[in-house]
Formats: sequence, structure tokens, C-alpha cells
Amino acid sequence: MAGLAATLPLVSEGHFALAAQKAAAPKPVDGDFPHPTNPNAVMINANENPLGPCDAALAAITTIARTGGRYDSTGIEEELTMQLAAEFGLPPNHIAIYAGSSEPLQFATLAFTSPTRSYVTADPSYEAGMVAANASGAKIIKVPLTPTYAHDVRAMIAADPNAGVIYICSPNNPTGTLTPKDDILWALEHKPAGSILLVDEAYIHIAGSPSVIDQVALDKDIVVLRTFSKIYGMAGIRCGVAFGRPDLLKKLDFYGRNALPVTALAAASASLKQPDLVVTRRKIIADTRNSTFVFLDSKGYKYIPSLSNCFMIDTGRPGRQVIAAMRQQDVYIGRTWPVWPTYVRITVGTPQEMQTFQTAFAKVMSTPTSA
Repeated sequence: MAGLAATLPLVSEGHFALAAQKAAAPKPVDGDFPHPTNPNAVMINANENPLGPCDAALAAITTIARTGGRYDSTGIEEELTMQLAAEFGLPPNHIAIYAGSSEPLQFATLAFTSPTRSYVTADPSYEAGMVAANASGAKIIKVPLTPTYAHDVRAMIAADPNAGVIYICSPNNPTGTLTPKDDILWALEHKPAGSILLVDEAYIHIAGSPSVIDQVALDKDIVVLRTFSKIYGMAGIRCGVAFGRPDLLKKLDFYGRNALPVTALAAASASLKQPDLVVTRRKIIADTRNSTFVFLDSKGYKYIPSLSNCFMIDTGRPGRQVIAAMRQQDVYIGRTWPVWPTYVRITVGTPQEMQTFQTAFAKVMSTPTSA
């Protein structure tokens, strides 16, 4: 992580996925970055949605791409902002659109942490904020998850009276588990003075869990992040949103906000107009995930039940070995976290991809560790 901070301050899930594959196989046969040479390789390592953008989003991209020689000449960013404002009952100045949600996550961390204001996070959880905290010279405090794999909000709030950011990712990446809304609201009311609660709702559509964006409308010390990378299948197109009071969002602006891709704005706007898209995709992902859990149960593999599009399996051996061995089967799985070196993260792919995963995983796990 320190290496990433030194060489690539702005990172996303894709960067972490590539770095993990490289670490598991330092001398890949297919180049410096471990992209698969087999077009049929199963890629379930970066929490992507294999369904991709919906048809309406693809049509919107095709149409607006003709104007791509200019910046946003049609006002599509304003249109998307007004759509979001109407959906969440917020004034437009409480909304800022970015190329993905990792940017505002890291900008908020840079804005509200310092050598005297720490960054408090669950362990394990998404690492991008820690990269930014490293860059700001902030102390990073990792708090273990509860026995039910939720954020231990009371321990997080008690961790440092001078905290600058308390980061809560719910559903959590990598576990796919929820932290109850009541716990998040308790953290918001009891956090240290001058700090913000940074709530990452990247996976909330997949779980269908309650949001805390309503707290933004109450002008609380909270910034909530959303993305179009997950349920909407736009990880490679890059569109995300930060919700917060104008004075909080203003502090993020110090770190820049470049002109947004018109294709991303148009695709996001079109996606929001599809009334059944979220519910339909939530069911597709849940059915595939739960079918995979049936397989894992039948084999006696230990895993953490998830409500998201990813879950953790305890392999009982160094996770990097399993990542490398799965790669030999042309199945690319997710990374490990330092606190759980034997756990690997699996993204929910298509039903066919998960069948391939099951075959490959059973083969790898039947091989002695010494091999």
C-alpha cells in the first residue's frame, strides 16, 4: 500500500486487483501487468459487474459520443445532478459528480486528515482511503470487524478523540456484510468534534440496504459516496457521486475535479431512468451468489455470508498461493488482506463463470499445500 501511495496516489479497485495478481505471481508469463491472454479467462477479481452497462446506457453513449470532441456542451452533468437531487430530495449544491467514487473518497481523506487528525477504518475494508491518509501523513487506525463482520462503530469512535475521518463501507468491501443503519447513525452522533463520517455506499444497490443519504439533508458532518461501477456495470466508464453539505464538498474541490467524460454522464443519466434495473440486477447477482454458497457448503469450505457481489473464502493456506494456482486455471480471483492472509475475495460473476470457478477452486483445494 505504501508503494502504491508513492507511485499512484489516486487508486481504484482496478489498481488493487492488478497489484494483487502481480504480487501473487511476480513473474507473469503474459507481461508486466497480469492481464489474461486467454479471452475466455474468468475475471472475478475486481468486484466488477459482468452484465456491463444496460442497453439504455449503451444507446446514450453511442448518441453522445458524437459530441465527444467537445467538453459537456449539452449540459448533461447538470441534468444528472438534477436527477440525483430529485431522487434523494437534496439541493443540487449538496451533490458533486466525479469520475468514479474513489476520487472523492481519497479527496475527503486528504481534506479532513493530517498528521494530527487520524483516519479510522474497519479491518479489513477498502484500502483507497488508507492510501490517501498515508499521503497526508495521517495516523491510520484499523479496528477489527465485529463477530458478525459489521463495523465496530463504538470501538471506531473511541479509537482516537482527534480523528479526522471515520470511514464506514457498508456493504463492506471485501466481506459484503452490512453495518446496521442505527449503528452508523450512532457513530454520526458520537464522533469526535471536527471529524466527518465518510460512508461508502458503493454496493448498497446490490444489498438493498438502508441508505444514510437522508443525513446529508439534515446537514450533518457526513459525506456519502455512491458509484455507477457496481450495480450499473460502469466500472470502466467511471462515474461516481459525493453527497454532502456544500462547505464539506468545497474542501474536496481543493484537490481538483476534472471535466467528466460525457459518455459516463450520459450513461449514468440513462441508467437512472430505468425503473426496474436495480431490482432485476440485484436478483440476478443474489441468485448467482447464493448458488455459489450452496456449492461451498456442499464441499465444507468456510466463507463469510455476503449480501453483496463479493465474499471471502478461508482457504486454510496462504491466499496468494491460491490466487496464483487459480490463475493457472485461467480463473482470476481477488486479493487477500493483511489481517486475514488465508482469505481470498471472490467477485460474483455470471452463472457460467461461477461454475468454472467452482471446478477450478475444487481442483486447487484438493492439491496439497506443499505442491
